Amino acid sequence: MKQIEAYVEDVYQGVGGNRKEIDDSKAEMKSHLLEAVHELKSEGKSEKEAIALAIERFGGEQEMRSIVSQLFRAQRIFAKWVLYLAAAVLFLSFTAFGLISAFENENASENSEVATAVLEVLRSQGSLTDSMKTEIAALIDGTDQISEVKIYDVSDVGVNSVFGYVENATPEYRYTKPVWSPDWLLANFYPYGNGDGNQWYVEMETRLIGSWMGIILFSGIAVYATLFTIWATINAYHHKRLNIVWILVFAFFNIVGYLVYMIMGKRKVALN
Repeated sequence: MKQIEAYVEDVYQGVGGNRKEIDDSKAEMKSHLLEAVHELKSEGKSEKEAIALAIERFGGEQEMRSIVSQLFRAQRIFAKWVLYLAAAVLFLSFTAFGLISAFENENASENSEVATAVLEVLRSQGSLTDSMKTEIAALIDGTDQISEVKIYDVSDVGVNSVFGYVENATPEYRYTKPVWSPDWLLANFYPYGNGDGNQWYVEMETRLIGSWMGIILFSGIAVYATLFTIWATINAYHHKRLNIVWILVFAFFNIVGYLVYMIMGKRKVALN
């Protein structure tokens, strides 16, 4: 019926979007209109009257064009923003992971420098003096992550026995200070040791926040994968190829799964 064809074409005139989605939607609208015409004709209406009445009930051309255009635009915008959000979450997660990793590496470097500086102070004299203790305390106070320093005299201990010795021995000098570590930071304190190989062994307790690295990376990837799966599922739905298998492929294989989906779709079109 040419009037039905013309009406559908007019409604979709100028509507942008995926060509296959538009063609499928046009076919669906045409099917509904033809079904309505058939029902009206069975009620005794002529074909001309049935077509006019079916179109009138379906909606005016301008009104339907506006509705269809807004629908396709809303779908495109929603899918686009889901994908943008997925990419943003992934980028922010890797950025946060990198920043924390850099922060931890910087602290580790500072720990090494402080331990070396403490050993330099200790080498200046054969025994600990009050001025040396003050200098060592100042070195520890100059950091944000070192909470404690212990200094052991290991001159009478064999090199291979140092670690076992310091576990139970009383340090020659011990200095502690509070370090910022709220519960939400999930910080852990680990010993960092260094010795001069002769008389002194320095052990420092330092704050680490590496737990956040795993949490941020895992959470970011999980949120990204979920959003990407939603985006890919929306596309598969509009392509009329959605099924549980493709949803699982998108969820577990992500971009690779979607590339497989696209390749198979192109092959199907080529075969048809």
